[in-house]
Amino acid sequence: MEVGLRQKLSDDLKQAMRGGDKVRRSVIRLVIAAIRNAEIARQATLDDTDILGIIAKEVRQRRESIEAFRQGNRQDLVAQEEAELTILNEYLPRQMTRGEIIVAARQVIEGIGAQGAGDKGKVMPQLIAQLKGRADGREINAIVTELLSDFH
Repeated sequence: MEVGLRQKLSDDLKQAMRGGDKVRRSVIRLVIAAIRNAEIARQATLDDTDILGIIAKEVRQRRESIEAFRQGNRQDLVAQEEAELTILNEYLPRQMTRGEIIVAARQVIEGIGAQGAGDKGKVMPQLIAQLKGRADGREINAIVTELLSDFH
């Protein structure tokens, strides 16, 4: 049986504490706290898909921080955020390539019979749910917009 993401985080936290890996320990604690907060807000236990969504959100925040710190010429903070990003990425499935996202988007577009940009609201929720944790939402959005604009 495959170990759930929650259990893996818990096991990795114990290992990081024993090994004295402060960065890994703080990143995992942050993710576990975010999961708990989301569960309290929803009043429900999160499954692996929801947990991946939380980790993906943390990844997005790190990327935005790295960009901001680079612009502010704070290399020390960039290095710290990059170290955290590396750890977070270990919990996400392999990220899809642009080509793989296009294939998935075309399948959803054909599946619901989308006819143009007006149908984006039908395509996006289905595609985002299907690719959760494996592709960035902004990239999915850009690809869907591009594909639906070809329907002139």
